[in-house]
Amino acid sequence: MGDAFILDTVRTPRGRGKAGKGALSGTHPQELVAQLLNALAARNNLTREDVQDLILGIVSQVGEQGACLARPALLAAGWPDEVTGTTLNRFCGSGLQAVNFAAMGVMSGQQQLVIGGGVESMSRVAMGSDGGMLDGNNMKLREKQPLVPQGISADLIATMEGFTRDDVDKFALQSQKKAAIAVEGKRFDKSIIPVVDDTGKVLLTKDEHARPDTTPESLAKLEPSFVMMGAALDPIALKRYPDVKAINHVHTAGNSSGIVDGAGLVLLGTKEYADAHGLKKRGRIRATATVGAEPLIMLTAPAPASAKALKLAGMEVKDIDLWEINEAFATVPLQTIRKLGIDPERVNVNGGAIAMGHPLGATGAILMGTALDELERTGKSTALITLCIGGGMGIATIIERV
Repeated sequence: MGDAFILDTVRTPRGRGKAGKGALSGTHPQELVAQLLNALAARNNLTREDVQDLILGIVSQVGEQGACLARPALLAAGWPDEVTGTTLNRFCGSGLQAVNFAAMGVMSGQQQLVIGGGVESMSRVAMGSDGGMLDGNNMKLREKQPLVPQGISADLIATMEGFTRDDVDKFALQSQKKAAIAVEGKRFDKSIIPVVDDTGKVLLTKDEHARPDTTPESLAKLEPSFVMMGAALDPIALKRYPDVKAINHVHTAGNSSGIVDGAGLVLLGTKEYADAHGLKKRGRIRATATVGAEPLIMLTAPAPASAKALKLAGMEVKDIDLWEINEAFATVPLQTIRKLGIDPERVNVNGGAIAMGHPLGATGAILMGTALDELERTGKSTALITLCIGGGMGIATIIERV
């Protein structure tokens, strides 16, 4: 097996995911990807026809996000007809899975230059628009394997772990504070590509969802999001976990990930191609892993996925300098930190999805860029990116700065 080197990463800012209100809500998701493709080509003086595939993660693959979005995005960008594209859906892990598949193509020797990434325009194609839910509306399967919405799963985990409302709110506050420091310090500027309209007018230059003025008091005022839903659905979860007497609903809009629009891309290639074309090798993929876990509780797999990736890389938790654990809900990184014994000071050092939002299909690719930029900024060596995934899966990737 050869190495897959990270040659560059780009992303859009994350726009508020409300139709007609977010800065990116008027931009077609194909155009978000197209602008990133052309920025990636320009930054690296790419011979575009050398790119052998574009692999995109997209969760809601319907309407404007249907039609194998990767191919029309390439056409919208004016790329050569020879460049192919494909899409995949591993729910919230889609963007990272697309990067991992791109890396596998390079590592196998079958490809020399590939782009992986993802996109989600949640203002234009709402979450759940494909109508499939988590089980494809298979009533026979639903009877065999009941599921509940992720918010109830997150509250169930918090209850079982003993995480209080104060615990998850404190984590959320830190996410906002760290994101504010990162923005002020221009830590995201290396990867962010401002999005423009057809006239060239700049629509957005920085993440729009962050709330740097968040306080403990403002978080405490928010009502739990899943109480009403839980009145009907908590019994399903409690039947699976009978030792839990009642679910303590602690997650709110303030300590859960934000709904946003955004896209991210990662350029990967072989050493030989990079050297021959004068491309800087910024990072290397050390290991990738996916793991399944109990489907109803759903959000506990980042810890075993990370442990599997560490084993494949011959590493231990202490060997990872920076952790990017997607903040789908505050309880996810909190549970992963506890399960693996991670130093919290190494986790999401520039904030996460609670502050800046979670464009479902794009987040994994965005987090890889954030991690690599921070490794370079601080001179550190290794990072692990991990996300929880609907239906009880987790994904993890370890990268090393070159």
